[in-house]
Amino acid sequence: MKAIRFDRYGPPEVLALVDVDEPHPRAGQVRIAVRAAGVNGLDGKIRAGHLHEFFGVTFPSGTGSDAAGIVDEVGDGVTDVQIGDAVFGVGRGVLAEYAVLQAWALIPDGLSFEAAAGYPIPVETAFRVLEQVGVEPGQTLLVSGASGGVGTAVVQIARDRNITVIGTAGPANQNYLRSLGAVPTTYGDGLVDRVRALAPDGIDAALDISGAGVIADCIKLTGDPSKVLSIADFTAVQHGAKVSSEATDIAAALRDAAMLHTKGVLHIPVEHAFTLADAAAAQAHNDAGHAAGRTVVVVPGDLR
Repeated sequence: MKAIRFDRYGPPEVLALVDVDEPHPRAGQVRIAVRAAGVNGLDGKIRAGHLHEFFGVTFPSGTGSDAAGIVDEVGDGVTDVQIGDAVFGVGRGVLAEYAVLQAWALIPDGLSFEAAAGYPIPVETAFRVLEQVGVEPGQTLLVSGASGGVGTAVVQIARDRNITVIGTAGPANQNYLRSLGAVPTTYGDGLVDRVRALAPDGIDAALDISGAGVIADCIKLTGDPSKVLSIADFTAVQHGAKVSSEATDIAAALRDAAMLHTKGVLHIPVEHAFTLADAAAAQAHNDAGHAAGRTVVVVPGDLR
């Protein structure tokens, strides 16, 4: 089968479309014929070698964790799906024609493969960090880097819980944040003053999604380091803030996300789609940031 692999750390250009053996599911896993795969910020950081101390890579390595497609093989003990079901979920090296998933859920009606591929890690992360930061209904949450996949999910889930959200993004994405239900503002110098003007009663909790060096500002705004959590700045703990990087119950998060989509609460748009052969361009685009939604890779059916 065709799959994206890289044999050394480096820029997106180290990614190559090559022929590899097809994977097969073990007990408790399923295999899908991949229709689309999501591109996460973590993918680019692993590929570049920035996280080699935390995420070991054996070369040649695949890339990508979020995928949507049709189940075509089922491992022992799997009873909730069958061959032919459309699912979205999480695996390893999913930028390929076929991928094995360790966690999945049925794709709800009305959600395309392309859009579903952008959901898994963002929605799991969103549910997890909202729980871990301890923000409650009626409170105000600051989300730094709110226009990407994770931020989009956080804003919508928080708003559904009656949490006021102030989100930061670039000038081009202010209206996008407003459409999600957030109160938008720009990042950069003067952030503390801008946020205080928007939330005169204060900020109860803050989430750093982008890792843009805002931990100190977030602590100033909340007045409590324990009410600040980052998924991208591992120095946050040096300031007394929290870092969250370990997924919890991915399958449950996917099921909850499917339910929220069906209710009309959750929608993560596809900002840009690339073909599998253009996976390097997809990661480069995602690495550049400033997206309103998700970057995905579509796997053409004529590859099979």
